[in-house]
Amino acid sequence: MEESQLRTLSKTFARHIILTCRDMKKRKIESALVDQLLRSGTSVGANIHEAQHAQGIKDFISKFEISLKECNESEYWLELLFETESINGKTFATLKSECDSIRKMLISSVVTLKRKTAT
Repeated sequence: MEESQLRTLSKTFARHIILTCRDMKKRKIESALVDQLLRSGTSVGANIHEAQHAQGIKDFISKFEISLKECNESEYWLELLFETESINGKTFATLKSECDSIRKMLISSVVTLKRKTAT
């Protein structure tokens, strides 16, 4: 199966989240916050990947909506970690940009799919 841009971007985001969290753990940043970011940041791509094998259009949309929620949660943890100087500005900007791109693609996909299923 050919990789979609969304799947590729979400996997890259997850990889960057893992590396960032690994670095923060080495620096003994609050582990509860790091673990929250690790869970939500990797869940985005996991749900997008899982959607490819959905049991129907409603299940597919549901997986994308879960990914969207996880994306929003990841952004919250990123902002909090940046504001507490746990991650630097460059790392924050990169991860926030990736998160924003994924969010836009997810929103567009969900809106389009819902529109198609409504007719």
